[in-house]
Amino acid sequence: MTNDELNVNGELTNAENKPAEETAAVNETPVVNESEPVAEEAPAAVAAVAETEDDEPTVEKLKAPLTQQVSLENFDWDAIGKKHENYTADERSQLESLYDKTLSSIVEHEVIDGTVVAISSREVVVNIGFKSDGVIPQSELRYNPNLKIGDKIEVYVESQEDMGGQLILSHKKARILRSWERVNQAFEKEEIINGYVKCRTKGGLIVDVFGIEAFLPGSQIDVKPIRDYDIYVDKVMEFKVVKINQEYKNVVVSHKALIEDELEQQKADIISKLEKGQILEGTVKNITSYGVFVDLGGVDGLVHITDLSWGRINHPEEIVQLDEKIKVVILDFDENKKRIALGLKQLTPHPWDSLDENIKVGDKVKGRVVVIADYGAFIEIAPGVEGLIHVSEMSWSQHLRTAQDFLKVGDEVEAVILTLDREERKMSLGIKQLIPDPWTNIKEKYPISSRHEATVRNFTNFGIFVELEEGVDGLIHISDLSWSKKIKHPAEFTKIGEKIEVMVLDVDVDNRRLSLGHKQLEENPWDVFETVFSVGSVHKGTITSASDKGMVVALPYGVEGFAPMRHLSKEDNTTAKVEESLDFKVIEFSKENKKIILSHSRIFQDATASERAKESSAKESAENSTKRAVKKLKDNLEKTTLGDLEALANLKSDMEASEKKAKNDKAE
Repeated sequence: MTNDELNVNGELTNAENKPAEETAAVNETPVVNESEPVAEEAPAAVAAVAETEDDEPTVEKLKAPLTQQVSLENFDWDAIGKKHENYTADERSQLESLYDKTLSSIVEHEVIDGTVVAISSREVVVNIGFKSDGVIPQSELRYNPNLKIGDKIEVYVESQEDMGGQLILSHKKARILRSWERVNQAFEKEEIINGYVKCRTKGGLIVDVFGIEAFLPGSQIDVKPIRDYDIYVDKVMEFKVVKINQEYKNVVVSHKALIEDELEQQKADIISKLEKGQILEGTVKNITSYGVFVDLGGVDGLVHITDLSWGRINHPEEIVQLDEKIKVVILDFDENKKRIALGLKQLTPHPWDSLDENIKVGDKVKGRVVVIADYGAFIEIAPGVEGLIHVSEMSWSQHLRTAQDFLKVGDEVEAVILTLDREERKMSLGIKQLIPDPWTNIKEKYPISSRHEATVRNFTNFGIFVELEEGVDGLIHISDLSWSKKIKHPAEFTKIGEKIEVMVLDVDVDNRRLSLGHKQLEENPWDVFETVFSVGSVHKGTITSASDKGMVVALPYGVEGFAPMRHLSKEDNTTAKVEESLDFKVIEFSKENKKIILSHSRIFQDATASERAKESSAKESAENSTKRAVKKLKDNLEKTTLGDLEALANLKSDMEASEKKAKNDKAE
């Protein structure tokens, strides 16, 4: 630049204050700011400006090139500052247009991209192609510690210039405006993004992602459990967006997902090289109640508790410890589900293979109860060698019981081998065989008609099961409980657990059954009842129950009778009710069927019939007396005359006496 300067009106002045007309030729040249980079390209049309006074430009020479759209690369910058003639309005307009094209056109309150041109400890200078650069506080870019000169960043144009003429930009606002778009894009494309961990919160961390505060749950920090969250604060980490709530503008990120992706690749590579039966060394990573997780060098496998030892164990910690190095064999694996089943006990011989060859059926063995079930108990006679004692082999008793009634886990027992299958590795045992079978001499111990005391064990609709001794059960049929009472259910007669006197009625050795009776302990009372409750006898009874056909009546001596409904009508024409005590007449008695039929109605019905018979007899007697009196009168009339007044008076007296007597008899 020469001593000539452009004033604020665009007119050229020089240091010697020469008239503007002498240097009018340079008034229309573009102003170049030395503080900003000089454009390498300039309009070629300006090259038409003459460099000396000897070659002064004319309007004709300038018009042609100015009408063409040319670049700045052929612009003659040396022509700036030299003396030229004044341009016309069209020439000035075209030159201004060419100058404006060297600068970017920006609009306030828009987001555009800029280039970092300088970085200091407090500020970052950004060039957006405007006449001046913008300055952004370093705090807005702290999430990106790798920022360097030449990087592209997005900025928000707050103002083209402030009071000092400075361009005002904001990176933070630009990020906020574009953040949701970027977050959603990262979520959809599963991109890996950087985020700045701002602080700790309940259950996780707050992360600045594109200017948005996202939540990083503690479970998503790492594949391993994290106890101290504070060590991640003020760090920049890589994340994946795993969840977005558009309604509440919530974003959830995960660092664990990146690690898992890496591990999945490692797993796929390791699993592709696995083979069944392969023996590997691993580290015990985790111990649970159901098994042990072993790290095989980037991929985990599970040793189930049943594959840790041939013998039964309560917890895997009895066999292995955390971080212990162990050798395992691959039992199975699933490439799709990334699951590997491992075994530890398979590395040692099976205990059944080393079982004593001399052991045979009928031998006695000792062992420990390791498992109890309702159907039986498993006895371990050697590590990994077990036998089952079924509940039916625990006692000679026939009534239903469970294994818990005889044994419990940890008991040391002795048993007899009942079956032995070395190929299937199965063994059945029994403990009742250690004591004599009570049915061996059952007929000698319980002969027919012998009396014994038994314990009530169970009820059925048809009788009571009782136990005479361990393994010897019997049945009392419901009809053999009582001579006199009609029992509908055994629970009416006794209770479970109570003692009851019985008599042996029959012994079935083949089916191990005893038929017992209780009423047989007493003589048959119906032999006596036959004389007491004879037909026609009347007894006091109480109605105990009712049915459609009649009512049951409790009679003396503990016997029951039955009164049909038609025999329950009382003298006042009402029907007898339950719990009512009345007189009943026996109208039928059956010793064989143990049946007594009663009637209450017959009592007053028979009394009425008796009265009627007496009345009929008295009437007949009166009629006969009258007839005799009339006959006597006739006889007397034949013998006497009308003048025999004394005879007539006697006849009249006799007739009156006869009528009076008849009336008295009727009244009685």
